[in-house]
Amino acid sequence: MPLARVRAEIQTWGTIIFIDASSASITEPEIQASIDRVRDFLYLVDEIFSTYKDQSEVSRLRRGEITIADCCAELQEVWQLCLDAKTYSDGFFDPWCVEGGFDPSGYVKGWASDRAISMMKSDGVEHIQINSAGDLSLAGGVEPGKPWSIGIRHPEEAHTIVKVFDITDGAIATSGTYERGSHIKDPHTGLIAIGARSATVYGPDGGIADALATALIVAGKDGAYLFQKPELSGYHCWVIERHSDEAWAI
Repeated sequence: MPLARVRAEIQTWGTIIFIDASSASITEPEIQASIDRVRDFLYLVDEIFSTYKDQSEVSRLRRGEITIADCCAELQEVWQLCLDAKTYSDGFFDPWCVEGGFDPSGYVKGWASDRAISMMKSDGVEHIQINSAGDLSLAGGVEPGKPWSIGIRHPEEAHTIVKVFDITDGAIATSGTYERGSHIKDPHTGLIAIGARSATVYGPDGGIADALATALIVAGKDGAYLFQKPELSGYHCWVIERHSDEAWAI
């Protein structure tokens, strides 16, 4: 049976989120209806978590107008998951160590994309790619028996692909200096991170992959030991060194 396929672009979170969805069990209008449901969810995420919107819950939390106990269930969930990620990363990822207070931006994209994948799968969509500024959540491969092929660009050369990963299910996140310059700080020193130029992490959970990619920009090779932790046994990384094009992987 041929696949029904729908591709969509959703403008939110200060970027464009690309969705590629297909299924042999439901129709294109049904896939579109699922994407529309995801769109509403992603808009809600922006209203809750945007640090650029003065009245978002996270902005009010950062200003001390409310406590985490006053926040909605989604923000409380992400707060706890960020605490877990801080522990897993031994503090190399720390969204509390940010100017202005708690900023879950380095976790929430992957978390929300994973939630969107779950929503679409419950609607009968079988093959899903959600791409948020290069961080991806994936399900089912591009078609039965064929994984998604995800290219990683060179840190300075936007049109040069330096690595390709084939992934059927899971998430992959890349952090580096090429999107917003040297914007990541070392939580332990408060200085600009100098561990790596680009760090890609892939594994089962998008939020953790996103957090670990940020942690490796800070830690570089000093963070390789993190992947020996039992709770991170399903995760792998590919990292470009700070001062060369040499890469290492786990």
